[in-house]
Amino acid sequence: MHKYWGPMPSFLCAWIYVMILRPAEVSVIVMTFAEYAMRPFTADLDPDSNTKVIKLASLSALFVMTYINITSVKLFVKVQNVFGICKVAACLIVIGGGIYEICKGNTAHLQKGFEGSTTSAGGIALALYSGLWAYDGWNSVTVVTEEIINPGVNVPLSISIAVPVITALYVFMNVAYMTVLSYADMTSVPAVAVEFGRRVLGPASFLIPLGVAVSTFGCAMSVQFGVTRVCYSAAQGGHMLELFSYVNIKRMTPAPAVAFQAFLTAIFISVGNIKTLIEFASWFLWFFYGLAMVALLVLRKTQPDKHRPYRVPTVVPCFVLLVAIFLSILPIVHDPSLKYLMAVGFIVMGVAVYTVFVYYKKTPTRLLKKISFLTQVMFESVPPSSRQD
Repeated sequence: MHKYWGPMPSFLCAWIYVMILRPAEVSVIVMTFAEYAMRPFTADLDPDSNTKVIKLASLSALFVMTYINITSVKLFVKVQNVFGICKVAACLIVIGGGIYEICKGNTAHLQKGFEGSTTSAGGIALALYSGLWAYDGWNSVTVVTEEIINPGVNVPLSISIAVPVITALYVFMNVAYMTVLSYADMTSVPAVAVEFGRRVLGPASFLIPLGVAVSTFGCAMSVQFGVTRVCYSAAQGGHMLELFSYVNIKRMTPAPAVAFQAFLTAIFISVGNIKTLIEFASWFLWFFYGLAMVALLVLRKTQPDKHRPYRVPTVVPCFVLLVAIFLSILPIVHDPSLKYLMAVGFIVMGVAVYTVFVYYKKTPTRLLKKISFLTQVMFESVPPSSRQD
């Protein structure tokens, strides 16, 4: 993206991803974890107390996953492997329950699954925000290529295997939900998966909220892992404070970047709610996806002979660009709310930050030296140059 759009749009992309998009995304996933993990203990609480309990549980989970990401990449991988297996197991349990109900002939709800749906373009765009949100992890592999062995082979391989498998699991899970629950059921219950488990699994229904909690915790930890690498790389390129490029001298993890992301995520957890944050973050997400697709198509045309370790058929970025345009424009036309004005405002703020601090290099040197020293002491971290020496 930097090679086509130049330094300022590239800075804006990193600015939005690091400061807004990924922290908001992690906060949504962590709050979803808390919603399911605390449900057995909050059934009798009033809505205000329930919200407070969920936010406290979310902050506690954020602390744990931040500790894991600061402590060790190997520990992160081990935890992710265990949680990944549990996630797939939970998906298969739901799919198995749906197959069982279909075999019994319970297909009445499935035959009218789209009953009550809207056909307006804006409504479809907002619905796609929530639907596509579940699949957004597909791009995380690209931000950790420095830590992948032979990325030219392993990145395409991981995407070609993981994306179809996860898509199949999620689609069949939704078929299972639509087999057991009616449209009215799904829009009235606080947690669709929990209600599905109660009706299908009986005494074993606890497996569903447990599976969702494990899945969301692992997902949030993975997204945090990815965005800290974006923050780390942006700091190395001069687009973020240098201290975010520091690494822990013992564990070799970008501890300051991880802690900073945890701080931003805690703010979003404290002030936001799941639905608003999804729509707010999704607009950013697809706006920058669109810019990335334009850059890719132009570079593919202007530099056709340039070496590319891996590439996709041209029809894929063309399709993604059309979807990005649709999802960037239609929601604003359909629902011109304050959150989209705030989104544009953050982009304008990014332009101002780039102009003052990156382009003209007007930085408070003394203050930054003190903060950098404090960061090195707190996180036992050093600049990359010191690590290389």
